[in-house]
Amino acid sequence: MVKDNTEGHNLKIPIEDPSDCPYFLISRVALQVSAALKRGFVGARVESVKPAYLGVLIALWREDGLKVIELGRSAGLEPSTMTSLLDRMENDGLTYRAADPKDRRVQLIYLTDSGRKIQGAVLQVVDEVLSNVFNGISFKEVSQVMNLLRRVLANANERRR
Repeated sequence: MVKDNTEGHNLKIPIEDPSDCPYFLISRVALQVSAALKRGFVGARVESVKPAYLGVLIALWREDGLKVIELGRSAGLEPSTMTSLLDRMENDGLTYRAADPKDRRVQLIYLTDSGRKIQGAVLQVVDEVLSNVFNGISFKEVSQVMNLLRRVLANANERRR
């Protein structure tokens, strides 16, 4: 059952085929886009970048030197996920950790020179992949999908609490 908050009742989605299931569709899209991004990163010679890194990279390109908790919040990731992701990104030469000069117990995350230099290539791949997957879909429709997905994500996050 899916609760229809607009009318205050539960809405049952009949699922007779995998493509009738919203979870199936969301996960298939995520897998296909991730695979296309990986191919694009290899083609652009930025194979050290993984699709999972994008939230962190975009946040750090906007503001370098964030606290782990701030970075996780900005990237939409849990602290437990952040630790292993940052380990991988550090091993791939994209980020490094440094003690906060104001509080040495706090770690700040910075981009390496390599992490900064790849921004243009990475964003070009993302743009190309998204242009391909949203081919024939208007900007208005893409905005509607993004808004709906934000609401779904907010609902999912609320249910976890």
